[in-house]
Amino acid sequence: MSAMEPAAGPKDLGSRLRQLRQMRRLTQDELAIAVGVSRSAVAQWESGRSGQATPHLRRLADALGVQVDDLMRGGDQHATETVAQAGDERALLRLYRACSPADRQLLLLMARRIASIDEPLG
Repeated sequence: MSAMEPAAGPKDLGSRLRQLRQMRRLTQDELAIAVGVSRSAVAQWESGRSGQATPHLRRLADALGVQVDDLMRGGDQHATETVAQAGDERALLRLYRACSPADRQLLLLMARRIASIDEPLG
């Protein structure tokens, strides 16, 4: 099986979730808050005991800074570090990572509100 083929099952997805979460220095609680689930759900996904991560894949991928495809099939883990291309994007990512879990939620809420504005800012 090549690295680009689909994962064999929930344990593979769970392993990738754990690895990506740890690479980003997030706790299970912090990831759970970012996705909108309980810490227990994250623990179950990571251990492969629950296949219910599928409805949350988009939010998981967003919280971990990867594409859904990479989350599902694996992929180049080093590519996930280059998601933020511009200086402003990297600065925002650094600020986000420096925040407490509660502040991260506030930042996400504000960013979602700003992004939903149809007219250009400035």
